[in-house]
Amino acid sequence: MAKTEEVEYQYLEIEGVHIRAGVCRRDGSGLPLLLFNGIGASMELLQPFVSEMKNTTVIWYDVPGAGESQPPPYPWRPKHHALLAAKLLDRLGFDRVNVLGISWGGVLAQQFARQFSARTERLVLAATSPGHLMVPAKLSVLLRMSNPLRYFSPEYMQAIAPKIYGGSLRTNKLRAKEHASKMKPPSVKGYYFQILSVMGWSSLPWLHKLKQPTLVMAGHDDPIIPLVNAKIMAARIPHSRLRIVDCGHLFLLTRAKVLAPEIEEFFLGKQVADL
Repeated sequence: MAKTEEVEYQYLEIEGVHIRAGVCRRDGSGLPLLLFNGIGASMELLQPFVSEMKNTTVIWYDVPGAGESQPPPYPWRPKHHALLAAKLLDRLGFDRVNVLGISWGGVLAQQFARQFSARTERLVLAATSPGHLMVPAKLSVLLRMSNPLRYFSPEYMQAIAPKIYGGSLRTNKLRAKEHASKMKPPSVKGYYFQILSVMGWSSLPWLHKLKQPTLVMAGHDDPIIPLVNAKIMAARIPHSRLRIVDCGHLFLLTRAKVLAPEIEEFFLGKQVADL
């Protein structure tokens, strides 16, 4: 086990794949948070958000093929990724958790909440969609997202960040540069496996069966996941609330100081104020 600042890193073999996981332990009385990251993104990219979760123990990991985790032997379906996450919790000694997924990780969060309902207390779906049956982004955005080049070239990331992430990254070049500096390139094979894993998958047929209190969060200016997707999801999930943030796709990072404590209040069952 390695420890950097507040994060304990562990390297585990689960489902035949070597996984890097991290646990940031806090003294709060609430349940721990299982965090699912975006496509191709390593743990480091969500560190600013994790650092602002002052009262919540956070568990997150490099999805197979991202960061320091080994790619799976073939493209896993979301149910296989959810199974790996459940086994990871077992290995780390956690049972019931709150769950948060951002973007591609929101697909896994939905799948985990359905597949392991008894282990999921509350659910946050941030900048995500119901999968294959979503309202898509513009073709120019999809083309830029179709390959992992932005993770290998900080210069390219800075150049395209305003167009694919929107929000404050449209005008704040320093913020785009800071985001690019935290990148750890994924496996190219692993990136395309992540794309393939969600092809044909959709939660729309069963979103109405989710039992967990759910906070659906969306950026008002999100080129990757148009806002209408969040509205559809919130309308389909019984115990849900829609939160629209005046920012872009990366609002959990750009507004971490404001959103992290409010998400913690949601996990404790408190009312969250509108932004």
